[in-house]
Amino acid sequence: MPSKIHYEKYANWRPFWKKLKRKKNDQIYNVVNVSIEEFTATTNYLRNRLPFELTTPKVAIICGSGLGQLADVIENKVEFAYEEIPGFVSSTVQGHVGKLIFGLLGDKKTPTVCMAGRFHFYEGYTLQQVTFPVRIFKILGVEVLIVTNANGAINKDFKVGTIGVINDHISLPGLAGSNPLFGPNLSAFGTRFPPIFDAYDYNLREIAFKAAESLKFPKGTLKEAIYAFYAGPSFETRAEARFLKSMGSDLVGMSTVPEVIVARHCGIRVLGFSLVTCMLSIAKVKCADPAEQDLNYVEEPQVNHEEVLQVGKERASDMQKLVGTIVDLIA
Repeated sequence: MPSKIHYEKYANWRPFWKKLKRKKNDQIYNVVNVSIEEFTATTNYLRNRLPFELTTPKVAIICGSGLGQLADVIENKVEFAYEEIPGFVSSTVQGHVGKLIFGLLGDKKTPTVCMAGRFHFYEGYTLQQVTFPVRIFKILGVEVLIVTNANGAINKDFKVGTIGVINDHISLPGLAGSNPLFGPNLSAFGTRFPPIFDAYDYNLREIAFKAAESLKFPKGTLKEAIYAFYAGPSFETRAEARFLKSMGSDLVGMSTVPEVIVARHCGIRVLGFSLVTCMLSIAKVKCADPAEQDLNYVEEPQVNHEEVLQVGKERASDMQKLVGTIVDLIA
């Protein structure tokens, strides 16, 4: 926790600090009406603890389940535990380290900020809390957000280990809760009704495939995909998976879309990756009615979070190389 000296040094921040600070066992609070001054106060808190070369990162990376090792390739690191940062909440899910890491990435030493672990709607946080860091990135000067996740596939064309390059998403109110822009519009960041039809930047997607080619990844390692946001924290039922597939979804996960919407509202360009860690069943459940039973029915294995984390570890090296190369190409 901050010392007495710290509080005296930043006494003028106290009104913002008190409003943003959360109690350990009271993580639910309404940040819909957070002002630009409060976002600025959090940004200044970080900048005052960073060397000058890291105060204006150009790229931000959000790491999904098991993908926190992306931060291992960042040099000259300065790390902040989420609990130390005013306005941030805690990451409570296995596979999410819970650190904000600043440093230099790639051969061109691009100033970068990385979330080693993210926040989720299903952890009990509001979508405004989940996306709070994205607006901090905007004030810091971030121009490109690379958001990653580890998820299940419902399209048989995708295999475990495939890296989905997200080109569109589906988010239904009944499945994923409300939009993170719900409430008074923060006009300092963007318009009341931002267009999301081009949420995933075409040029960045092109660069992603060029990077994969330069790294000599096998053909098909990267594959464009439509991503469906599902609230969680349970994995989808078979009927839900079939429903989402019928709408055109290739992959299903419990994150990413809220951050992307807020990033686009802020004018940040987005590149999204979804690592396929499991295949979701779309087969109908076994019928208990003897008259309707399928004698050839084969039970499919159940999905589990440990499988998700394991595949993330196995593909960590490829993801590190890919993201580092992309950042160099962007720079």
